Amino acid sequence: MFTGIITAQGQVAEIMPIGGGRDMRLVIATPEGWLEGAAIGASIACSGCCLTVVARDAARFTVEVSAETLAKTTLSRWAAGGTINLERALRMGDEMGGHVVSGHVDGVGEVVSATPENGSLRILVRLPPDLARFVAPKGSVTIEGVSLTVNEVRGDTFGVNLIPHTAQVTTLGGLSAGAPVNIEIDMLARYVARLRESEAGASRGGETKA
Repeated sequence: MFTGIITAQGQVAEIMPIGGGRDMRLVIATPEGWLEGAAIGASIACSGCCLTVVARDAARFTVEVSAETLAKTTLSRWAAGGTINLERALRMGDEMGGHVVSGHVDGVGEVVSATPENGSLRILVRLPPDLARFVAPKGSVTIEGVSLTVNEVRGDTFGVNLIPHTAQVTTLGGLSAGAPVNIEIDMLARYVARLRESEAGASRGGETKA
């Protein structure tokens, strides 16, 4: 589990096709000391996608990505030299600064616009139709691994505001129109929607015909 509070930016150092070219192995370079204490098998959120460390040294770690993950996230578009958001897994007793994030990307959104607004940066994102219903004003959403509060929702588009700090310490400050972004909807919203669907189904199943 994660909180959506980015603690470092990493760089894609190497990309190697595996599994007949359907899967991928990535080597990610990190700031010095950031990987201290990380064991083989540890989970690290890479721009919102929870990946397992299969090898590491002092300042680089290696992960392997399946075809399913490549199909559901932006990882298939990554290139060597690219910058990504990093977060280590939540430990018992850590401060919960963002919201509960699983690291399981639900889909890929598209940046509609990124516009300076007073001292912040206003970003509008268009969602796939099957995800739009889970996003509500003042609710939480994760974009590229960053926990954010939804300011507005219009159809399949929602808006967030980034304070200067967030724009500086994450990759979101460099977003522009047309950019694909990993989206994870709020876990609570998903379960509430599922519960309502189950209740509606039970209600229909209990109806009797005259």
